[in-house]
Amino acid sequence: MDGLSIRQGQNLLNTGRTASELRANDFAPQPSQSGITSPTSGANAAGSFQNVLRDAINQTNELQKTADVKVQELATGKTTNIPEVMMQVEKADIALRLMTQVRNKVIDAYQEIMRMQV
Repeated sequence: MDGLSIRQGQNLLNTGRTASELRANDFAPQPSQSGITSPTSGANAAGSFQNVLRDAINQTNELQKTADVKVQELATGKTTNIPEVMMQVEKADIALRLMTQVRNKVIDAYQEIMRMQV
């Protein structure tokens, strides 16, 4: 299947490169960017998912704040660069929709686990 992973989607937002351009460089694991530890690391593995989610929420929040500032600047006449404002708003919108979908999947997984009989 040919789709974007969360990391590739974030790289696309940050760099502006297409998915096909990212594929050549991003198949190798990059532990410094992913924040994911190996399952053999014991106690660190339990905190890594929490840290990844926290970082993603913080990044989404920052994108929302940046978009708000750009819209306010456009409304007050401090900037006339409409494409830049629209790009910031779209980045924030895409990040928010992604986080909403991740939240929905986490809730679905939790509910599925709760339905399991032990």
